[in-house]
Amino acid sequence: MDKLISAVTAWVVGVIAALGYGGIVILMAIESACVPLPSEITMPFAGYLVSTGRFALQTTAVAGAIGCLLGSYVAYFVGASGGRWFLERYGRYVLIAPHEIELADWFFERWGSATVFWARLLPVVRTFIAFPAGVARMRLLPFTIYTLIGSYLWCLGLTYAGRQLGRHWQALGPYFHRFDSVIGGLLVAGGIYFVYRRLRSVGILGGAIPARQD
Repeated sequence: MDKLISAVTAWVVGVIAALGYGGIVILMAIESACVPLPSEITMPFAGYLVSTGRFALQTTAVAGAIGCLLGSYVAYFVGASGGRWFLERYGRYVLIAPHEIELADWFFERWGSATVFWARLLPVVRTFIAFPAGVARMRLLPFTIYTLIGSYLWCLGLTYAGRQLGRHWQALGPYFHRFDSVIGGLLVAGGIYFVYRRLRSVGILGGAIPARQD
């Protein structure tokens, strides 16, 4: 895990160092296009650069939010144009049960705006929320507004944290590394449990949840 984190971190640092604010936009767009590139690395490092005077706090947060929005558009339109067809036919092979498509329609019809906003403030979930929003055909204007606002708050918080850490960044590294094996074990155990539950849900292991009745 230490090597993986170090490699990802080095790449993120290199992109931001080479492209400045444009690098932040690109990296955050990649994450929001359903590629798990942690914003927890991108934005705090940008915050560190704020502490050195290279970047401005608000401009950095806005760049991150714009990147999130652009990447979210990609995931949204993929979901809206072909996601439903794919999920209805092959969803079980990516561990999505048929009734969950209907549930997503209902959920985004009733709570869509709030869902997108709050999901943008949650780790992991924020990376994938745009795709089901597209599948559910959430209206584009509220999707845009709430994605932008939620992403701005998330990016601002991480940037501010990075600025506060400032030059103490490297000194904190050894304390985080001590927990690498524990974190890795928890992730593996959680992943196995998640896959098991999803296999049951879609009926591959039996015990599928019946579709919602109208």
